[in-house]
Amino acid sequence: MSSGVRDAGAAVRGPGRPRAEGHDEKILAAVDKLIDADRPVTVGAVVEESGVSRAALYRRWPSLPDLVAAALDRGRLALEVDTSGDIKEAIVALYFGDPRAARGSTYSDRRFRARLALVMQNPDLQHAYWSSHVRRRRVSVHAALTEAIRRGDLRDDVDVDAAIDLINGVFYYQSVVRGATLRDDAALERCRRAFEIAWRGMSAR
Repeated sequence: MSSGVRDAGAAVRGPGRPRAEGHDEKILAAVDKLIDADRPVTVGAVVEESGVSRAALYRRWPSLPDLVAAALDRGRLALEVDTSGDIKEAIVALYFGDPRAARGSTYSDRRFRARLALVMQNPDLQHAYWSSHVRRRRVSVHAALTEAIRRGDLRDDVDVDAAIDLINGVFYYQSVVRGATLRDDAALERCRRAFEIAWRGMSAR
């Protein structure tokens, strides 16, 4: 996989030049198709599969890892925690109410596993995916845990980022180490029990 999209011959987008409608979706769909077919994702392959010019790619994504990261996140939903009521209940509803729906109906287990494999093989892609997608998805949960600390539900010495890593980590462990999926009720129950242990450890009460 090439490390970047831009090259010396890349076209530079002129000020105010409009983007062609539908190009973003065509490009992302092409990347997904290449990934699903286990084919190398290169600029040439994306151009051929999408029918979109190189210049269109250059105007939209600064590097190939940024493009692949966007494609891997295609179909995922933003996470929003309702902090108007009990915050723990809201987080439980988000993570365990229907985790498959929360992840997105088009975001399959295959896509999830492909994402894991690709980011582990390519540190540049891993960093791009973290910066452009994972960090953004954590914002609502971070705000909810911060509010729980402010209300006195959680201890004031809780490291919020570490807490999110801990909660999310139990889901990844089921998939990466145990080989389970979110369709496995037993795996979800293990995640729920781990969450309860973590919450009790953070609780101020």
